[in-house]
Amino acid sequence: MNFLDLVKARYSVRSYEQRAIEADKLQYVMECTRLAPSAVNLQPWKFYIVSNPDDCAKMRQCYHRDWFGEAPMYIIACSNHDESWKRRRSEPKDHADIDISIAVEHLCLAAAEVGLGTCWVCNFDVELCRELFGIAAPYEPAVLIPIGYPATSEVPEKTRKPIDEVFVSL
Repeated sequence: MNFLDLVKARYSVRSYEQRAIEADKLQYVMECTRLAPSAVNLQPWKFYIVSNPDDCAKMRQCYHRDWFGEAPMYIIACSNHDESWKRRRSEPKDHADIDISIAVEHLCLAAAEVGLGTCWVCNFDVELCRELFGIAAPYEPAVLIPIGYPATSEVPEKTRKPIDEVFVSL
């Protein structure tokens, strides 16, 4: 599969099969995530894998949507603002959120490549997530990623702005 086909195949999955993820596929996804670039290569992140049934039940307390409860596994992507690079010119800019976003999209694309589905979940109870999983500062839960086999093989059509509305020639 070329990169364009992979990007077209990746979508926000909101329905999962109750099927375990093979260890080699999870390892592949983790390796692709680990190799994601970050500003000044500081890698200000940590990823928590939530896979046992008791922890999955706890995870479902952090985000209340029926479809979220279907996932057989979750990954908590955490950023570390203390370790991230800060741009100091003109106006300061912390790159932790940018770095974690790059890594999470590497995760999602790698998962799609091996037939797994994912979905970015950012609107969740951060403090409850910290408490339930013992995530202490300086790490901040930034994104919850349900991961598993999509319940359907149909890839929904993507609606995106045309290229000429997104790219501007100078």
